[in-house]
Amino acid sequence: METKPLAVLSAGGTGGHMFPAQALAEELLIRGWEVKLSTDLRGARFTKNFPQAVKIETVSSATFAKHGIIKKIKTIFLILFGIFATLKTFRKHRPRIIVGFGGYPTIPALAASIFMSLPRIIHEQNGILGRVNQLFAKKVHLVACGTWPTIIPENIKYEHIGNPVRKEVLVRSGSPYIPPGNHPMSILIMGGSQGAKIFSNIVPEAICTLPDELLKYIRVFQQAREEDCQRVKSYYFTKGITCEVLPFFDNIASHLSEAQLIISRSGASSVAEIGLIGRPSILIPLGSAIRDEQTLNAGHLKKLRAATVIAEHNLTVKKLNKAILKILSSPKNASKMAANAHKTVVLDAAKKLADRVEEISGYSNR
Repeated sequence: METKPLAVLSAGGTGGHMFPAQALAEELLIRGWEVKLSTDLRGARFTKNFPQAVKIETVSSATFAKHGIIKKIKTIFLILFGIFATLKTFRKHRPRIIVGFGGYPTIPALAASIFMSLPRIIHEQNGILGRVNQLFAKKVHLVACGTWPTIIPENIKYEHIGNPVRKEVLVRSGSPYIPPGNHPMSILIMGGSQGAKIFSNIVPEAICTLPDELLKYIRVFQQAREEDCQRVKSYYFTKGITCEVLPFFDNIASHLSEAQLIISRSGASSVAEIGLIGRPSILIPLGSAIRDEQTLNAGHLKKLRAATVIAEHNLTVKKLNKAILKILSSPKNASKMAANAHKTVVLDAAKKLADRVEEISGYSNR
């Protein structure tokens, strides 16, 4: 009996890296592949909804963002240890292909794939290559781009694939949008996997100072850092607003599809999921992002008038309140934004990426 080909997917410790990896894993399993995920302890937090058939392996890795020469030296040794451990694993069960999704935990798998001359792809979710993807871009067989346009260095083979979206969200693609009106309305606030303290400080007041004729219909679902959850809940409670405030929503697909408005960071996965379901949004790109990739991610939605974009340094209660009011007080405009958002995504991105995996690995059972 022929053994299943093995694909190793390697992703860093944020949802932005892990969710597209999950989407590809789901598609490859359907096609008869064996799938293994290589990540670090942070990334393992996002594996709860991965298919059970995916084997999860944690690797030794770290980021060079930590300050101090001692910490940087320690990082080098952790990464080297991770590479040697991964080489040992690959020699026991040789993968047909490695797919890296960015982040420092992808270094061991990608480095090992180079040493062993294995086929390899990297997927870049954002509009500019991340540090690790930049490091490996010239050493892989393809750079699959999630956002278009993506800033790509010269002499690199690349293709616009789109950002693969998890099955739980994909099945709700193009869910009918119920425009704002005299009925219960949901506002979903997503702060990204790094959390967003500024959202906890500004969003509740911006919502609670809306006109009473709107406010009486509003319910809020807000992602917040664990240390901020109780404070944010208490604020909404004192204003009589129904809310759910959690660090992470397991049922995010339901919240996305039921929302009249989404307030979010513009991480690549968030933007893809907002577009896939088709909802009006207010996007606040992460101000501390070194390459300002979140502003690039939001650009297409802004250009098609599907989103209002507010730079983090310009974010105030008054400005956010005005943006929320403009959308929720105009059902016709909100519906147009929802329809325009749905035009921004590649609906079959996971299938397209899986096709490239099979082409480059030389394996297909179809």
